[in-house]
Amino acid sequence: MTDHDHRQPTAHPGASPRVILALALVCGAAVGNVYFPQALSPLIASGLHVSPDAAAGVVTATQFGYAAGICLLVPLGDRLPYRPLLVTLLTLTGLGLLAASAAPGLVPLAVASAMVGVTTVAAPLAGPLAAGLVPEERRGVTGGTLLSGSLAGMLLSRTAGGALGDWLGWRAPYVLAAVLSLAVAALSARLLPLTSPSSSQGYAALLAEPLRLLRTEPGLRRSCLYQALVFAGFSAVWTGVALLLTGPVYGMGAGAVGMFALVNAVTMVCTPVAGRQVDRRGPDAVNRVCFLVVGASAAVLALGGLGGAAGVAALVVGTLLLDVGMQSGMVANTVRIQGLRAQVRSRLTTAYMTCAYLGGAIGSWLGTRAYGRFGWLGVCALVAALTAAALARHGSATRRAAGRFRRSAASAAGPAGPTMAPRAAATSREETS
Repeated sequence: MTDHDHRQPTAHPGASPRVILALALVCGAAVGNVYFPQALSPLIASGLHVSPDAAAGVVTATQFGYAAGICLLVPLGDRLPYRPLLVTLLTLTGLGLLAASAAPGLVPLAVASAMVGVTTVAAPLAGPLAAGLVPEERRGVTGGTLLSGSLAGMLLSRTAGGALGDWLGWRAPYVLAAVLSLAVAALSARLLPLTSPSSSQGYAALLAEPLRLLRTEPGLRRSCLYQALVFAGFSAVWTGVALLLTGPVYGMGAGAVGMFALVNAVTMVCTPVAGRQVDRRGPDAVNRVCFLVVGASAAVLALGGLGGAAGVAALVVGTLLLDVGMQSGMVANTVRIQGLRAQVRSRLTTAYMTCAYLGGAIGSWLGTRAYGRFGWLGVCALVAALTAAALARHGSATRRAAGRFRRSAASAAGPAGPTMAPRAAATSREETS
């Protein structure tokens, strides 16, 4: 069965700033659950009397659970009303975090963490919901606001989790995260509007749909490729930064790496600005600038291998440019895919997030090997190569769109007359692939 309702929903009367801020809070609370365990691995190893490598398996279990949740649960956003779905997932996440806080050993903790990862997928669901609540000309700034919430959850959860764990032990951050998830679930039940699902497809068909959409939607494929390449570079850099800062060049501790990441909290301010530019200029123009910014970051980051104060300054500026470019590009890509087909937004998001996540995982793997073989300059060269590939694909898409526009304009100047040229221009923009 396929979906036949191709109507584009208009802005929902419940799309008030309070609702958008509530969705940003949902994103922050959910995304934070994936990242705060990263700061707790040494404490878990000590508390449960296991090796650090074994304790790191808790982080891996959470991340694999999150990937599974994106594939298995996010498509349900097109089949079920968003409000009860989000409330249910946040509640299950809270209960899973409580179970993790009470885990008597490493295996129960890893199982509970995997379940938390599966259910804490509220952020990929909040985006499609928000896109249907606001008019098209506000989707960029709305997406930027939600992404700011996700970034706040990612950054603050690491810092707060590590500080609270040092003070009260590794179980305390899990309890706090559980309380926050349950509180956000209650807030969502009160503030979020009740929407109607866009699909009546069965669950198996929903799971298969993202692959079909990747085959049939050029705009989706392009957005997935852009984000996978840039996120791969982003992950490679942050994997390499940890090795560089704790290595002989700087000799810092793991805590310093976490504090270093906080410098990039300024990205939370930049993403709404990028969203406004997407609303004004379109996703393609913002993507182009973002690729150039990421490429420039690779050159600046290369100076970080020099060490000393100058090296630290280069790492700060370079990672800031990288973060701004990657996150702003994510806003542009998200707006592009959400404008494709309104009735399948959650399934489009599933395909997009899965590709981005795979790109990040491959980037971490490549970054580790580039650093081991070529050092920090190898990581920077990897980022430059990935960005060049994204720019080449973007240039190819732009040239094809320009060619279609010229052919359409020439056709419009024929028997049908020049009055069809604006229509041809609009078609050319819509078909850019």
